[in-house]
Amino acid sequence: MHSVSNSGSIVGFKVSGDNNSGRKTGNCNGRKPLVKVTHRSRVVMGSVPAVKVLGQPKVVRGDHGYVLEDVPHLTDYISHLPTYPNPLQDHPAYAVVKQYFVDTDDTIAQKIVVHANSPRGTHFRRAGPRQKVYFKSDDVHACIVTCGGLCPGLNTVIREIVGSLHDMYGVTRIEGIEGGYRGFYSRNTISLTTKVVNGIHKRGGTIIGTSRGGYDNKKIVNSIEDRGINQVYIIGGDGTQKGASAIYEEVRRRGLNVAVVGIPKTIDNDIPVIDQSFGFDTAVEEAQRAINAAHVEAESNENCIGLVKLMGRNSGFIAMHATLASRDVDCCLIPESSFYLEGPGGLFEYIEKRIKENGHMVIVVAEGAGQDLVAESLRTNDDKDASGNKLLNDVGLWLSQKIKGHFKKQTEMEINLKYIDPTYMIRAVPSNASDNVYCTLLAQSAVHGAMAGYTGFTVGPVHGRECYLPFYRITEKQNKVVITDRMWARMLSSTNQPSFLNTKDIIESDMDEAPPTQLLDDRVVDNGFVTKETTVY
Repeated sequence: MHSVSNSGSIVGFKVSGDNNSGRKTGNCNGRKPLVKVTHRSRVVMGSVPAVKVLGQPKVVRGDHGYVLEDVPHLTDYISHLPTYPNPLQDHPAYAVVKQYFVDTDDTIAQKIVVHANSPRGTHFRRAGPRQKVYFKSDDVHACIVTCGGLCPGLNTVIREIVGSLHDMYGVTRIEGIEGGYRGFYSRNTISLTTKVVNGIHKRGGTIIGTSRGGYDNKKIVNSIEDRGINQVYIIGGDGTQKGASAIYEEVRRRGLNVAVVGIPKTIDNDIPVIDQSFGFDTAVEEAQRAINAAHVEAESNENCIGLVKLMGRNSGFIAMHATLASRDVDCCLIPESSFYLEGPGGLFEYIEKRIKENGHMVIVVAEGAGQDLVAESLRTNDDKDASGNKLLNDVGLWLSQKIKGHFKKQTEMEINLKYIDPTYMIRAVPSNASDNVYCTLLAQSAVHGAMAGYTGFTVGPVHGRECYLPFYRITEKQNKVVITDRMWARMLSSTNQPSFLNTKDIIESDMDEAPPTQLLDDRVVDNGFVTKETTVY
């Protein structure tokens, strides 16, 4: 087993069940143990039914506050699995690459800004190919499914998964599950070959279709088992990843030799931990077209307001980044920052001031902004879509009507208002060059992980390095704009809009964004997890 060096790095402890390295084991001979493995019990909640987690998450600890939040491995519940040499070692394209295979001990730190006395903190397993794989190429039967709304880059991810499986590992049996989760048990599959997926990255949407809802855990796993599928690649947002986590748990409960891999997808960039979600760059770039059109309209007409609604159900990243990139926006409204319409310092007062100063104005509003005001005004209920998401009111249309009504009744100023909603146009475009490269890295990392026997994980970059993350890390909360952060301050300085904040809002924001406590005690209860440690000798 593993010891820990004086620097706190793990030297030889096998934490994943991956027996690639064949290192020697030993005991502590009565000494104080150097590494602790933590098991955390939890329940997966969300739009899918609550499922009791059977496979306890693995947390490995070393010296100086080192914490590795590891991902499951097939050998955790299936013993004596054979291993095979990685076909990449004979691949001509990779023959010139030095140290192409990732060391089993490589991990990536979650936080890179530290102080002299800071603990080493949380780490994640580095993604990439291993020297040994747990699937013979001829035995692999893989499937890919896309769920939820459209997002630029979906076809690119599909193309690169197929290409990675076929070109790197020689896999020939790859199927696309039609129409989201329900396609496992109610639709036919599509055979995916390199010829079929060639060129699809130049098209928007997803060639295998998508849908919301349709999740039935037992039916899905029954279908996986009946079809003889042993690698499942699930592309979708946080609700989809919760479903993927539950699928993994059912697969593990049945003892199936099936690798379940998630690839996080959300155009809103609201997935935590990872640097960014694919499609976000494209969305910001396309949002510029709508903002530019609104600016042209506003500048060309007297007392004109260009109002643009962008994506952002719970997180305002697209609106904020598009505003910063444009420099033509006078006001940006996002879900994380409440605002009010009337009274001193309100939106109406600011609009009137800008119109008098410049003769025109551009407003960007995220779709989830001001929903409390809209609900109060329209007296709407809390209906939900098939994925369990709350149905949002059209804040753009509501705001445009409110602005028109205010200036018609309260002032002598006559205004023009042009409302632009490019939401579905942006979702449907193909990914740009940056996102295409990013999708390639995600897909290849996912395939490498599955072939190496890892399962029950999702993949994404942390500080620019691709990592394997346990499902719970990306489903336990959403990534949101921190309105007391410098990036939001940069945006405010760009638009010169009021912050609409009071002291209470600032205090609550600081509390919401307080850093989590490092897992250094013997027993911790945090974020709904009950932590119990097991000492490893």
